[in-house]
Amino acid sequence: MFTFAPTQGQTKAQLHADLVEAARALIAGETDGIANMANLAALIWQFLPDLNWAGFYRAVGGELVLGPFIGKPACIRIPFGKGVCGAAASSGKTQLVPDVHAFPGHIACDSASRSELVVPVIRDGTVIAVIDLDSPLSARFDEDDAEGIEALARVIAASI
Repeated sequence: MFTFAPTQGQTKAQLHADLVEAARALIAGETDGIANMANLAALIWQFLPDLNWAGFYRAVGGELVLGPFIGKPACIRIPFGKGVCGAAASSGKTQLVPDVHAFPGHIACDSASRSELVVPVIRDGTVIAVIDLDSPLSARFDEDDAEGIEALARVIAASI
């Protein structure tokens, strides 16, 4: 059994560093990518407050296909270039969206979502997945969150 939990009162940078270290420990030695994504979605949910969705979309044949997640049922397929997730997948760049309603072409899977952070997971120069985090709070995510989840994406790229 694994017991990973954030420490109360820590800085955001330390929270993300602890999240990355917990992720390393959780996926160590496991080669099944789906199992690793499932555990990582749960770990993110446990570590980061104020989320209403946390999970993965996998890059499959030029589109994103829903992967393991925690939250309400979600869109199953998203074309590259469509919505926040598709923008991250097609550009290979993190999408930090303080107000999803102001994002052109936003795909609303959960009407409660107000802000979103989507980070591409890149292996050998190719986007293989995205980490998608939604929050019911406007401007929930900032540059510190983006950098923390980007660090997580680099660590897990070989294991999903």
